Amino acid sequence: MSTFFTKRIINSTVSKVESFILNGHLRCSNMIEDLHFITKPLSQEEEEYPLAFIVTVHKELEVFVRLLRAIYMPQNVYCIHVDAKAPWEYQKAVRKLVSCFENIFLASHSENVTYAGFSRLQADLNCMEDLVKSKIGWKKVVNLCGQDFPVMSNLELVQYMKSKEWRDRNMTPGIKQPEHMKHRTQLQYKEITGVHVVPKGWKLKKGPPPHNLQLYFGTAYYALTRDFVNFVLKSPVAHDLLEWSKDTFSPDEHYWVTLNHISEAPGSHIDGGWAGAIRAIKWREHEGKTHNGCKGHYVRDICIYGIEDLPWIIEKNSMFANKFEKNTSPEALDCLEQWHRNKVLSQATVVIKLSWLLATQRHISGSSYFNSSAGI
Repeated sequence: MSTFFTKRIINSTVSKVESFILNGHLRCSNMIEDLHFITKPLSQEEEEYPLAFIVTVHKELEVFVRLLRAIYMPQNVYCIHVDAKAPWEYQKAVRKLVSCFENIFLASHSENVTYAGFSRLQADLNCMEDLVKSKIGWKKVVNLCGQDFPVMSNLELVQYMKSKEWRDRNMTPGIKQPEHMKHRTQLQYKEITGVHVVPKGWKLKKGPPPHNLQLYFGTAYYALTRDFVNFVLKSPVAHDLLEWSKDTFSPDEHYWVTLNHISEAPGSHIDGGWAGAIRAIKWREHEGKTHNGCKGHYVRDICIYGIEDLPWIIEKNSMFANKFEKNTSPEALDCLEQWHRNKVLSQATVVIKLSWLLATQRHISGSSYFNSSAGI
């Protein structure tokens, strides 16, 4: 295991994924095989507990494909929200890939997403509107962004969701809104579409939240029951909070967690606090407290992981880790992906198909079936 963290398994190649998907003339069955997607449930337990995923993306097609195949299982359902401002070729490639799967679809409406803006929250809601119409009987929904990568296997996710602590509850880590975060909801903000969010003016104060709600602050990531999603989409309380939140800063960091703290919400977790292993994130302000520093580099005070961060990520064993970049720290993603696929396949109760092995696994084993046409 030690050598796993000290050197790369195989030299990375320039991504050929976009050209492979767009210019290839392979049938879907061949593309799915060449991209190493798992094509059957790996256990009865997983098959009987399908999950839903919302994935919002806008760049780095190869990273998206690697994330998607890491979380993909045929019994689950996936809503992909592609930012409306993403390059056309990127959107075309995602659309072509998604068309090869019956249980993956594009959001019926795409937002022009602005960092910390209401559009980011709306993107998730768009997918929720679509997911509740799915014929797949998914139990809980998890949201992801393009810079996430799984740490738990699908089986471990299922077992975690079904655990005594979480089987009937939503997971929305957070606390009562701290004093230093109140400016986010006390002032009025506006989106400079696709660019950033700015205050409308320091004197433009917002009124209190509707229904005398106590605001909470937490992560934008969650694991929600299907009943809670229906509540969000139909409840007047949820609707009124949504409307009130449209001119707040980063509303997805108060919306889900606030609704999960009201008693009438299905699966609410009134005393949840920061419970829930949603994400492994290294914040700069927590350096020396909860982690030993970022071995990659910080962007907006969040660590972009380097390879030496992997032992911490794996030991923490959260559902997912955030953030990864292919261009600046390719080794971290390469190695975590290999480790994750090894774990997933080792837990399977069915016969493993050769195509489920990653290209690096095939190359290392000396197999004549090594296929590098996709570059991954």
